Amino acid sequence: MGEGKGIHPGRVVWVHNPEVATWNGITEPLAVKSATGEWWDDSNCNPEIVDKMFSTSLQGLTGKKTDHAAWDALFKHFNQTRHFAHAGYKPGEKISIKINMNNDRSNEKPWPSGRGMPSPQVVSALMRQLVQVAGVPGEDITLFDATDGRYISDPIYNRIKNDPDTRLHDIQFVVSRNFAGKGRIAAVPDTTDPIKFSDPKVGTAFVPTCVVAAKYRINFALLRAHDICGMTLCTKNNNGSIYWPAHDYWGPRVYHTFISRTRPLGSYNAFVDIMGHPQIGGKGLLYLLDGLYSAQQSEVNVVRFESFGDHWTSSLFMSQDPVAIDSVGLDFLRSEPRATSVNGGFPDNFLHEAAQVGNPPSGTKYDPEQNGTVLTHSLGVHEHWNNAQEKKYSRNLGRKEGIELVALSANTGKAARGTSE
Repeated sequence: MGEGKGIHPGRVVWVHNPEVATWNGITEPLAVKSATGEWWDDSNCNPEIVDKMFSTSLQGLTGKKTDHAAWDALFKHFNQTRHFAHAGYKPGEKISIKINMNNDRSNEKPWPSGRGMPSPQVVSALMRQLVQVAGVPGEDITLFDATDGRYISDPIYNRIKNDPDTRLHDIQFVVSRNFAGKGRIAAVPDTTDPIKFSDPKVGTAFVPTCVVAAKYRINFALLRAHDICGMTLCTKNNNGSIYWPAHDYWGPRVYHTFISRTRPLGSYNAFVDIMGHPQIGGKGLLYLLDGLYSAQQSEVNVVRFESFGDHWTSSLFMSQDPVAIDSVGLDFLRSEPRATSVNGGFPDNFLHEAAQVGNPPSGTKYDPEQNGTVLTHSLGVHEHWNNAQEKKYSRNLGRKEGIELVALSANTGKAARGTSE
């Protein structure tokens, strides 16, 4: 259902390399029974392999033979589809990057041992790609999570600020207002373009100034389940971008009822208003799922997945289609026995609504600005794979519409299972 987005519509690239994740940690949900170091150490998360995985993903997504050509294609496609000039990136154009720092909740204590976090090596790979390959000045890049009580700690911050390429030192870090300092900037709400949800019971929310100031937005999410929404992938990652003036609060708590997996298919879902808002979905350049070390669910430790041969997930996903990448992520999580939080309910209700937003099953007139301009064009394509063994979607099976899962190895760059080339 819906309409694929991107240079290759509906394409989701999956790069899997078990050699990237070699931590010997034995974990429980909130404890590490034994381990040598932490999973995010370079000795346990190989940065050279990460760089190769990122490059392979970019080229596989765009069909280009170099990283520079891939970034140029992404920026040109963004500008063309939004009726800007058919041009690539120009210095001075700002990029905001929403990263999921859900478990980073102290500006004084280190990360809890084994906890699910963004991989510092993937963050570094993205930043170096933008600055060194795409030609984006560091001062034009902001990495942020505005949610109250969230931080971007030293494993990520110091990696960027201590990079040998001093151009990366100008990258800005925006965090929750109560944790600002030590080089991090406090999130500030912009009141010029609020999100006015299509169900008035939800209320009104603002987005950060760094998002409004940016022309482009990258969604850097994590592959894992969630106890309330079933999954926390790219769409739920947007929750760290919303401020509720009526509650003086940054974060998702206010509207959990309207995004819960308990909402049946055919129900209004507030996620769709966020996905369709011009400041968030309207600026979406690229969507990433960091699945090098996936957690069992959102607030516990990383865990080996049975569906990956009882190994770390060791995966990176990339797409231009926010609906397609969450659809693929959901299929991977549903096939994992240890990701129990995704089971039960209707975690894909919002994907049905977003894919068919012009005529959604709920009958909702989605108008996230409440200005009379109802969303009519599909926000992306949704479906489920044929089975967990073949992992094939409609385009993999030769059809002209649907998702295309392109599975690649960062070692060879050759197509692997579930792939249509």
